[in-house]
Amino acid sequence: MKIKFLGAAREVTGSKHLITIENGKKILLDCGMFQGKGLETEGMNRNLGFEPAEIDHIILSHAHIDHSGLIPYLYKLGFRGSVVCTNATRDLCSIMLADSGHIHESDMKIFNKRRVARGEPPLDPIYTEKEARASMELFIGVAYNRKFNIDNNIRVKFTNSGHMLGSSVVSLEINENGRQYKIGFTGDIGRPSNRILKSPEPFQQCDYLIAESTYGNRLHPQMQEAEGELLKVVKWTCVEKQGKLIIPSFAIGRTQEVVYSLNKFFNSGELPKVSVFVDSPLAVNATEIFRMHTDNLNGDVQRVMEYDPDPFGFKSLKYITKVQDSKKLNKIKKPCIIISASGMMEAGRIKHHLANNISDPRNTVLAVGYCSPITLGARILRGDRVVSIFGEQHEVNADVERIEAFSGHGDFNEMIDYISCQDKNRLKKIFLVHGDGEALEFYKGKLEEAGFVNIEIPEQGEEFVLN
Repeated sequence: MKIKFLGAAREVTGSKHLITIENGKKILLDCGMFQGKGLETEGMNRNLGFEPAEIDHIILSHAHIDHSGLIPYLYKLGFRGSVVCTNATRDLCSIMLADSGHIHESDMKIFNKRRVARGEPPLDPIYTEKEARASMELFIGVAYNRKFNIDNNIRVKFTNSGHMLGSSVVSLEINENGRQYKIGFTGDIGRPSNRILKSPEPFQQCDYLIAESTYGNRLHPQMQEAEGELLKVVKWTCVEKQGKLIIPSFAIGRTQEVVYSLNKFFNSGELPKVSVFVDSPLAVNATEIFRMHTDNLNGDVQRVMEYDPDPFGFKSLKYITKVQDSKKLNKIKKPCIIISASGMMEAGRIKHHLANNISDPRNTVLAVGYCSPITLGARILRGDRVVSIFGEQHEVNADVERIEAFSGHGDFNEMIDYISCQDKNRLKKIFLVHGDGEALEFYKGKLEEAGFVNIEIPEQGEEFVLN
């Protein structure tokens, strides 16, 4: 049996790990897009390193696009196997992949206008919204903590990883030549406590563990500090400065967490009397899916729902879906809060809000999640005084703040505590993925200090034989 690392190897996007069984069957753990590298990303996403029609099964850890976003592309190229995931992940992918296809079509129209003007032939988007919707016919939803027989020799079990709605650790049992291999894949690991989701749960013992390391060299502040910091930034921006608070946020998970916190402030009377807008059609649809899967929400949220039936809505909150309503937000002169995707500030409506508001010192840009080092979000956070948005230069005069504790990824101590549910003596090897070089090396050292051994940091395209 072999495993080949085709994405998220020494970087944090493009999660794809290919398992090839001796009988020829091929299983792809995740099928994510590379993100944040401009034109280079396009080539990386189109050159898969395998033939899509040869893949028998995709096992999907969760719905984020850097883990799921190339499934429609594989479908377009002939993949007709199964996509196995949790029920909530399937529901989220039904909106996220269609949204991704729409974005690819829109971006390619703009890109092709420039190509045609240069006398170059137009290009097709990597996939369309229609192809994304068609790929959903391949999805199979499975409940948490139930072993699902993919065939006579392959079983999978999903355990809640606490990272986002429906996220899971994948536990695979594969029989080959009379021997059973147990492979664990953490996907992305959440924090031990979450504002709205249940905490990560221990997963079954494995022989080989593929583990994420996004925050492998960082520690988060305490979770409760984040809400206090959020309220402080709201009051400073909207009351003291009389400005707009712009919150770039991932449409799935982070947006719902921020809205839930603002809902708590509203219920307690602490939220200033300002309008709050969630400007993201994807976030609006995702919030409906959160309401459908209340069994994934933690006890605190379920108790709140006993007296507040909608923890993701309050009187001064408005969800925006139409483009014309989004444009109207640019004309608002009074203080307000605008939450919009994407979290890394690379795409979506947030770029328009940044272009219109980042040069005004009365305003504040508040980051509440991870930004890959080469994204617009990272440039703003590191203090660049001028940034390019839609090809135009904008001075960064607004305050820029960051609240780390809203991150959906565990820090290195939290991740080590989580994977310590495994018996170290029974682990034959740990593969570290989904992290940049510095985080990977630091995390490897911390794991070794904690007693873990046989740790590999795969290169892109590197293949290992599992003995």
